Amino acid sequence: MTAAVRDRAAAYAPPQADIPLRGYAELIATFASVGTVALAAAARRGLPQRIGVGDLALLSVATHHAARLITKDKVTSVARAPFTEYEGSGDPGEVEEHPRGHGVQKAIGELVTCPYCIGQWIALAGVTGIVLAPRTTRTIASVLTVSAASDYLQIAHRAVSPE
Repeated sequence: MTAAVRDRAAAYAPPQADIPLRGYAELIATFASVGTVALAAAARRGLPQRIGVGDLALLSVATHHAARLITKDKVTSVARAPFTEYEGSGDPGEVEEHPRGHGVQKAIGELVTCPYCIGQWIALAGVTGIVLAPRTTRTIASVLTVSAASDYLQIAHRAVSPE
């Protein structure tokens, strides 16, 4: 890290705050690179005039559910483990974790524990998929959407059923 970058980082927050600005920059560069490649591939194929409201609704629910699966699901904790530390149980079928480490490790930990943050990456994949492989993308998004609806029905069932 150059002295100028170090000075800017120090001016942003004290060192004890341990904010992984360089890790964030690497994640931003990765997202921008993936997005650029996806857009170039989609443009070569021919971008649609618009994406239909039905596809946007399907992708929205699928993105929400995929983000919860990636960032909170008990079973997917094995993929988050190199970047996170277990805190305890969360909502049904979910765990609470916090990022661990420093630098890129911590930045990735923050990405994979934040459904809002990872949602942008999933949305990019979904919209790219609708353009490049619509039938496959709709099928995957449909599975995620039906699973999301099932989860919410399970929660509703628990709320109204006596123990």
